[in-house]
Amino acid sequence: MTWSEIVLVALVAAAVVVWLAWVSASRLDRLHRKVAASRIALDSQLVRRSSAAIDLAASGLLDPASAVLVADAAFAASDDDGPVTSPGEALAMDGLGSERERAESELSATLRSALGDPEVVAALRARPPGDELLAALAAAWYRAQLARRFHNEAVAQAQRVRRHRWVRFLHLAGHAPVPHTVELDDQMPDGLGA
Repeated sequence: MTWSEIVLVALVAAAVVVWLAWVSASRLDRLHRKVAASRIALDSQLVRRSSAAIDLAASGLLDPASAVLVADAAFAASDDDGPVTSPGEALAMDGLGSERERAESELSATLRSALGDPEVVAALRARPPGDELLAALAAAWYRAQLARRFHNEAVAQAQRVRRHRWVRFLHLAGHAPVPHTVELDDQMPDGLGA
């Protein structure tokens, strides 16, 4: 083998390595963008769920104590001074933050205690705006559950790619923070989804 053939093989090998690194970096960047977009979608769905809970609490259908508890929990969940949700910032990699996750979990628990009895749900559905309000709450809650699942799956994909040796060795993630899943209690009351 001549020196020119050796140089040619080395150049081809270097070009393949650079191309693979570029493809991997592009994939990781797309996954980070997917995590950011799913985090923003999750946030908007949780805000819709809080809004539907506030509407139910303000309707006068719930007993006064339950209405106050639901309204307080919904306002606490929607009053988030957490990370800014503008695209391109590292906000979306950090999940919702422990305070927001705790507030959302408390809203779920409060709504389950207020709407846990199927007879109460049936009585609320029987009154004129109750069926619409409960349907809106159930739909918003279901969309929030789906958005959280999609977000956590996007985070899992990004974490899997970041664990590869060549991604770590070549520092392809750059300065992007490691994304985190959103862990909160979003179990819907049994009678609400029916």
